[in-house]
Amino acid sequence: MAMSFLPGPDERAESIASIHAALDAGVTLLDTGDFYGNGHNELLIAEALRDRKREDVQLSVKFGAMRSPAGQWGTGYDARPAAVRNFLAYSLVRLGTDYVDVYRPARLDPQVPIEETIGAIAELVQAGYVRSIGLSEVSAETIRRANAVHPIVDLQIEYSLFTRGIEDAILPACRELGIGITAYGVLARGIFGGELTRARDARSAMPRFQGENLERNLALAGALRTVAAAKGATVGQIAIAWVLHRGDDIVPLIGSRRRPQLADALGALDVKLDAADLAAIEAAVPKGAAAGDRYGAHQMRELDSERVS
Repeated sequence: MAMSFLPGPDERAESIASIHAALDAGVTLLDTGDFYGNGHNELLIAEALRDRKREDVQLSVKFGAMRSPAGQWGTGYDARPAAVRNFLAYSLVRLGTDYVDVYRPARLDPQVPIEETIGAIAELVQAGYVRSIGLSEVSAETIRRANAVHPIVDLQIEYSLFTRGIEDAILPACRELGIGITAYGVLARGIFGGELTRARDARSAMPRFQGENLERNLALAGALRTVAAAKGATVGQIAIAWVLHRGDDIVPLIGSRRRPQLADALGALDVKLDAADLAAIEAAVPKGAAAGDRYGAHQMRELDSERVS
């Protein structure tokens, strides 16, 4: 997503170089959304894959988030069957492919039963345009309802040392059904990434990046830095390694826009955590210690995953 925020010539070249570096390092999963840069991100990926074998890459695409011509959010979600088919038709052209590996609604459309949305994607699976069906930010109940219509391959959801709510009901439900997790927000949107000291961009609208919340969260990152130093690793590598340690069914999604960020993230694969390390991490960043909600009030209300039964 970050590759489509600043689509200048220099940034575009670096983004493509970063994708190439990831593929050369053995990364096979590229995650995008048709609304990232209003289609820009899919076109960027198509350019990056022009000289690559399609079968060597898994493309995961989210759909349904509505945006204005100015790129503004907040206009809702559309997961009607007709819209599902329409969104995919455009994505296939932008990506320059005749199928996507995982297709998923970005959020639950409150106006459309999940069974109808999944049923429409299931028809696209039967037609060969989609290989597998995924979900994003939905509750355990919704996961069960969706999986009853067609097998769900994975749930994309925020999961990190700062955001562990899925451990209560959502992760157990996924494991019961054999559904994997692709975890985003692993670096707490930069707090664990090393490049953030004070929020000066769009993140400043998020409660975790405001006032005393930000100060508290930066202090938690500082405590984790002590653990990282003892392991000879960066804070980001420890944060990624922790998520990797949570299970083989969990894949961290890392939004590396530049090659140095990618190299640091890949270094997490060499970080091995033992019981003492995990205890130190838990002491530095206890469950529930992060200050502030992960999204603003309006966006939190849109998250089926945060719904209280």
